[in-house]
Amino acid sequence: MTNGSRELAADVYATLRDDIISGELEAGAPLVVTTVATRMGVSRTPVREALRLLTSDGLVESSERQLRVAGRSAQALFDIYEVRIPLEAAAARGAAERHTSFDRMQLIRLHEILREVPPDDVAALNAANRKFHEAIWAATHNSALIDFLKRLDLYLRRYPATALHHAGRYQDSRDEHEALLEAILARDVEVAGERANVHFTAARDVRLRFYDSADPVSRGNTQS
Repeated sequence: MTNGSRELAADVYATLRDDIISGELEAGAPLVVTTVATRMGVSRTPVREALRLLTSDGLVESSERQLRVAGRSAQALFDIYEVRIPLEAAAARGAAERHTSFDRMQLIRLHEILREVPPDDVAALNAANRKFHEAIWAATHNSALIDFLKRLDLYLRRYPATALHHAGRYQDSRDEHEALLEAILARDVEVAGERANVHFTAARDVRLRFYDSADPVSRGNTQS
């Protein structure tokens, strides 16, 4: 593949990824190479490469010899958290052990920004929450761990909303973030891991309750 084809494949990948995450391409939607190529005004080669990458990411799956947007389900959400919780705990331990003075400033700054977001601004709250946790990942200085967490984040972003706006969760999450940051800054490795475990287990439970009770239309075409 030439450099030009690689750049086109990256563009197609980014566009399709964003459409899948936003829900514009719903779960189960077929992804035909020729159709995507025509829609995006490119040849089939970069589309095939983009679909290969999306399949590797778990956002596209093969069903009856046809590529489709991967399905969503409560079980899949549980499975994501089953992997995410120990990885986030490992990230908290790594950040506690290896954070630099710059990491420390970033964590404090992003935590303050998160605390200042009003609870009714769901989009801003979600963005600030993600940046805070990404700063924890960065403070691990572990590229493999960061890569795994970024991939899991892609999966999670396909599911509706953050857990933070549910009744009682906003204040609980604020308290959990405070406790988690305190342990990381104190370089208390074991406590940081335990607090991350508590935080993400609670987030999982809230998101599963929300997902199970959500209207099917708001969830897209889920597959069990």
